[in-house]
Order: sequence, then structure tokens, then C-alpha cells
Amino acid sequence: MANLLQLRSSFLPSRQIHSPSRRLRHFRVEAKVREIFMPALSSTMTEGKIVSWLKSEGDQLSKGDSVVVVESDKADMDVESFHDGFLAAIVVPEGSSAPVGSAIAFLAETESDIPLAKSKASSNSSSSSSSSDQTQTVTETPDQKSEPTPVPISVPAPSTVPISSIHPASEGGKRVVASPYAKKLAKELNVNLATVIGSGPMGRIVAKDVESAASSPPLTAPPPKVAASPSMELGSVVPFTTMQGAVSRNMLESLSVPTFRVGYTITTDALDALYKKIKTKGVTMTALLAKATAMALTQHPVVNSSCRDGKSFTYNSSINIAVAVAIDGGLITPVLQDADKVDIYALSRKWKELVEKARAKQLQPQEYNSGTFTLSNLGMFGVDRFDAILPPGIGAIMAVGASQPTLVGTKDGRIGIKNQMQVNVTADHRVIYGVDLAAFLQTLSKIIEDPKDLTF
Repeated sequence: MANLLQLRSSFLPSRQIHSPSRRLRHFRVEAKVREIFMPALSSTMTEGKIVSWLKSEGDQLSKGDSVVVVESDKADMDVESFHDGFLAAIVVPEGSSAPVGSAIAFLAETESDIPLAKSKASSNSSSSSSSSDQTQTVTETPDQKSEPTPVPISVPAPSTVPISSIHPASEGGKRVVASPYAKKLAKELNVNLATVIGSGPMGRIVAKDVESAASSPPLTAPPPKVAASPSMELGSVVPFTTMQGAVSRNMLESLSVPTFRVGYTITTDALDALYKKIKTKGVTMTALLAKATAMALTQHPVVNSSCRDGKSFTYNSSINIAVAVAIDGGLITPVLQDADKVDIYALSRKWKELVEKARAKQLQPQEYNSGTFTLSNLGMFGVDRFDAILPPGIGAIMAVGASQPTLVGTKDGRIGIKNQMQVNVTADHRVIYGVDLAAFLQTLSKIIEDPKDLTF
């Protein structure tokens, strides 16, 4: 569900109305101009980036209309209005970022209130500029004279935009900028967005562009182009994206948590055989590992607990397995909720859906911030073992390596070959102790080595 725009209002109180019967006083308040400010779309979000404005200055809005697409630290989300009115002034243009709670636009109640809203927008820009100038002046040496900084003026985008224009949120053309509905439609119609020319503001792809591409006859594919050299220059400094900034803050926060690590070797012959048997039904190895982990956590609830204030910890009532996924420009952890209760086939379908939404940056907050235990799997890259950093607010994270043929000694003194994988768990030592992880890993090993219960 799309988020609602957060608004602050300038109020003009009307006359007071008295009720003789109840002796109560009622006030009718008219909101003339509302300040639309950057919403907090996740608990870790400190600033948001405007991907695109779905409405232009002067457009009339109705309650529930999608107004702007905001890139948070996790996903792109449509933000709706919960008021009728007119989008009077856009303060933060597409491609720019703003702190959570700062004004990004002004909404006028009526068309006649638009000049008042524009005046407030200009005042807001002027005050921000003045504050910036004062900060700059303080840092100058006495013999330096600061030149006046021109106040940026918001200029509405022209109605016609050259096709070659690059959307400011596309990061130099490396990223396809499309509306969430256009992305969904492209998936349904099997249209590659990279081949679609957008007709929206600054080349943004909208639904009609996808529909047009889907109905057009297929063109003869041009000969493959030689890959161009990377656009970045060696030695250049590249600022973090919104997601990379969030990852950086989370990693620094993790350093304040005392952690320890426990490793374990698990034989996977039975699990590999089960996977080969049921993968034709859509089952993924990630879902199998998440299911096995969730089943083990039911017997070791302390490993599924979390400490957030340093003074107490919570035995989480649900087992929600967050799984790390690398996406363009960052990392996100979609969550398989109630993984211990959902059957393996439904869990696999849900996982595929979450991965698609994650790569399209369309995850809803509850789909990435509700994890109680985290998995990070690099086995598909041939990595045999690694350690994972504990995310904030989580009690433990398990790093899973590749399953590889290994020469082992059997109990009867013989030598044989078995498929084995290494897992390493990083845990919050304020809550979880070594014996807790050892017992959890023993249980997990038994489930994976005899996985018949995973398909129930």
C-alpha cells in the first residue's frame, strides 16, 4: 500500500460557533496551505531522494492520488496525498535529496491559494539559503570576502522534453527510471524497460510507454555493441547512493554491539537429494535453508531474540527469516515471515516474489524490516566460508558457504566422500551465548541431514 504524504498546515481559524444545548464550543478550521514534507518510509531512513514527481505544479489533487515517487534507503515508493487541493509549488526537484521532515512541496487548498503557497515556498527556499550562507561565512577567514550566493529558483519543467534527456534520478543513465505501475506492467507484458523510451517528465517511463512497446512489432535486433568503458574515472570520488548511505550507517551502528562467532560443518547429501527431487516444483535452495533454520529456531527461541536498548531483550513471537540479497547499488534483506509455519512450496513462491520486488525496488517496509534472524548465502559463488556482520536490531546472522565434496572419515573407520557446507553464525553476546549457538547448530545439522520434515 502506498504511503500517504505527510503534511503540515497553515491554519486560518473561522468564527466560533456556540451550541446552546450542550454549552460546547466547536471550531471549524480551514487549511489554506499545507507543507508537504519528506516522509519517513522506514525506521532507518534519514533522508529521501525524489525519483520523480507524478504531478506537476498547478495540478489538482484528490485524496489518494499518487503524487511523488521517493527513493528511501530500501526501496522506491509511491507516496499518496490524503488531502484534496492543488500542487502549488515543488521545492525539491527530481533527482535531489532532502532530510526526513523537510519541506519538498506545498499544497494549496484552492486554486486562489496557489500564490500564497508559492510565496511560502520562496520564503522557505530563501531561509534555507540564508542558513547555508551563514554557515559558509563562519568558516571563512577574516580576510576572505564571501560573494553572495544566488537563491535557487524552482523553474517548472517544460511540457516537451527531448527524448535524449537523461532523468536526474537515473544516475547518469545507468538506472532505468519508470513509474512503479510501469515496472509492474513491463513484468506482466514481458517488456524490457531498457529498450523503452519514456515520454514522462525528463524521459521517465510511464505505463503508456510500456503498452506501446508491447504492441509494437518486434524489431530486428541490432548487432551487439562493444561494451563501453566504465563511466567512472579511476581515482574519482563517488558519493554514496541513498541505500549505500543506509548500509554505511547500519554497519557503523553494528560496531557498538559485542559479537562472537561459532562455525559448524553440516553434511548436505540428503538435502541435495531432496532439492533435486522437488526443484522442478519451484522449490529454491534459499527456501529450504530458511525453512530448516526456522524449524531449528523453534527449539532455540533465544537465538531468535533481539536486544535494542542494551537493557533488555525480546523473545520474538514470530520467526521471520531475513535473507540478504545484492541489488544494483546496495544490499537489502527481504523477509520470509513465519517461515516455520509456511510450507516449503508457498515459501519458495513467496521468496521469488520478494526477490523480484527487491530488484525493482518495490518492497514494502514490512517486507524488509521485520526480520528476527538473518541468512547470508554466498555458496552459489563457490565461497566455502565467510563471516557476516550482525545487522542492528537482530540477535544473530548465519553465513552459509558452498556445499562441496569433502573427504571424510566414517564412524566405522572407513574413508568416504560426502557433500559438506560450512556455516558461521555471528551473534549478539549480550543476549546469546556460545552454548546457545552450539545447541542451535546441532539441531540445524540434524534437520538438514535428515530433511524429511522440510516438506511437511
